[in-house]
Amino acid sequence: MQQFFATVAWQRDGQDFAGQRYSRAHAWQFDGGLTVPASSSPLSVPLPMSVAANVDPEEALVAATSSCHMLFFLSLAAQRGHVIDDYRDEAVGELSRNGDGKLAMTRIVLRPQVAWAGDAPTPEALAALHHEAHERCYIASSLKADVVVEAP
Repeated sequence: MQQFFATVAWQRDGQDFAGQRYSRAHAWQFDGGLTVPASSSPLSVPLPMSVAANVDPEEALVAATSSCHMLFFLSLAAQRGHVIDDYRDEAVGELSRNGDGKLAMTRIVLRPQVAWAGDAPTPEALAALHHEAHERCYIASSLKADVVVEAP
């Protein structure tokens, strides 16, 4: 078993807590020393109680899913002798009602664009790389949401 840690820190700073007029801005602190400014999404909690410039949990979930897929994809491509110059994913998460009627991240669509140095794999080999990356991605395996890879 491996463990991963994050510290989430928020302070009221004298704001009207009982009246729901407090900032949802907070910080995510990681063991490497990085601190990420976070907030609720302005779609969930209106401005000015949210901070639109900060990362929200929904964005972070989509980014974590995309990042996990990418890291496995890069490793698998390298193992098969392919060289990648650039990888970009314009991933999208969909928040909607699930089968129980609860709001949930129900679908995450990954749209990776890969620039290859030299010959690209065949369409079949590319699909196999994405399939294996998806199967190995423990973030995707942890989610109830459908995770779909739409690779060209």
